[in-house]
Amino acid sequence: MKFQYNDGGRSAAGYKGDAGDCATRAIAIATGKPYQEVYDALNTLIKSKRQTKRMRGTSARTGTPKGIERDYLTSLGWRWTPTMQIGQGCKVHLKADELPRGCLVVSVSKHLVAVINGVIHDTHDPSRDGMRCVYGYYSRHEV
Repeated sequence: MKFQYNDGGRSAAGYKGDAGDCATRAIAIATGKPYQEVYDALNTLIKSKRQTKRMRGTSARTGTPKGIERDYLTSLGWRWTPTMQIGQGCKVHLKADELPRGCLVVSVSKHLVAVINGVIHDTHDPSRDGMRCVYGYYSRHEV
C-alpha cells in the first residue's frame, strides 16, 4: 500500500512535536476539516462523557477513548463497517486491494489511520507491509 506523509494540518494549527492524536489526524484528513476544529470537537465530546478510570487524563492530544470517534463521525454522517468479529480471525488487512476506494478512517490495533483511494495518509506507515489487521472502517454515507 502506498504511503503519503500527512499530519492532518497539525503543524499548520501551531502544534509541534509528537502526540498520540491519531484520531484527530485521521478524521481531519479524511473529512477535510481543519485539525483544530476536529481537535476541539473531540475534546468537547470527551469532556461530555462520564469520566471513568480508563478515561482519566485522556484528550484528543493524548489518545481519544474508544467510542468518541464513532460519536463524532456518525454525527457527520459517516458509517462504521466492521471487518472482524470476535473469534473470527483477521479477514481484512491494511492493503489497497482489501479496502474500498474513497475516503476512509480505518481502525487497526491501537491506531486510527486515514486511507484515501488506497493510499495511507499518516505521519508514519502503520501497514506492517500489508499484514496489519483492520478491525473496521468509517466511510461517508451518501443519502
